[in-house]
Amino acid sequence: MAPQAKKQKFIVTGGAGFIGHHLVARLVEDGHSVTVIDNLSTGTKKNIHPKADFYKMDIQSPRVEEVFKKVKPDGVFHLAAIVRVPVSVMDPVGTTQANVVGTVNILRTAAQYRVKRAVCASSSSVYGNQKTLPLHEDMTPNPRSPYAMQKLAGEHFARMAKDLYNLPVVSMRFFNVYGPGIDPTSEYSLVIGKFLMMKKRNEAFPIFGDGEQTRAFCYVDDVVEATIKAMFAKGIEGGEVINVAGSDAHSINTVADMIGGKKKYLKPRAGDVLHTKADTVLAKKLLGWQPKVPFAEGIARTKAWFEEEYS
Repeated sequence: MAPQAKKQKFIVTGGAGFIGHHLVARLVEDGHSVTVIDNLSTGTKKNIHPKADFYKMDIQSPRVEEVFKKVKPDGVFHLAAIVRVPVSVMDPVGTTQANVVGTVNILRTAAQYRVKRAVCASSSSVYGNQKTLPLHEDMTPNPRSPYAMQKLAGEHFARMAKDLYNLPVVSMRFFNVYGPGIDPTSEYSLVIGKFLMMKKRNEAFPIFGDGEQTRAFCYVDDVVEATIKAMFAKGIEGGEVINVAGSDAHSINTVADMIGGKKKYLKPRAGDVLHTKADTVLAKKLLGWQPKVPFAEGIARTKAWFEEEYS
């Protein structure tokens, strides 16, 4: 992969989504040419960067090839997915088609058009419940939901891509990404976005189980930085799996207290993992990356954005 100083052409799938639109904005800011592929099923048109080319298209579509043929990208960031565990439990077939078949289609097309590298979004959910923490990349995965299994399948296809198609692919295991721009009105919104909207509506926060389950939340700017570094890092050969997470884990009760609102406790939810805390040594070694934004600061920034956006 060429040095980062060289301006390149990138395709970003899911570029109208939460992480995706932050990534596109950063790539454009760095002077790169960006094309977004998104079917707007979970992303929104207002998130499309004005300087990015946009194709409203499902990643499973054969028409994806037309975009690659036209753009001739140097690299691909594959973020498009149906990202919620509960949705995958309710619709394992539809989410498997989107998250597995869609990923295979993107990787096959990227290889066909000789893309130099692909960076794919995976998930900490592939770990499931492990006997020890922190979670590190050489642990045996233990997926507990269709979504987790789908992301693990994507990682396996990514590993094969180098050997079968000479396409280096890096899989980034994201841990609970949050920050400004999260859609608190969406059924796909993660806990921080939902709690913010519920506080505004004076509704009690639904907490599944006792609320002591923990997550290694990671601020969106840190996630974008790691993702871009994975595209340009010199030591990447293909097939790597890398954790992208905050330094510490925080309970759902703690998140609720930081946002400030009433709680209501419900039965534990099927497919949910109890605890996540990440080992990020490999990210530091391969990418020179470590999270910079402390959780309290990230929550404060997100609350300030929410209050301005939804006042």
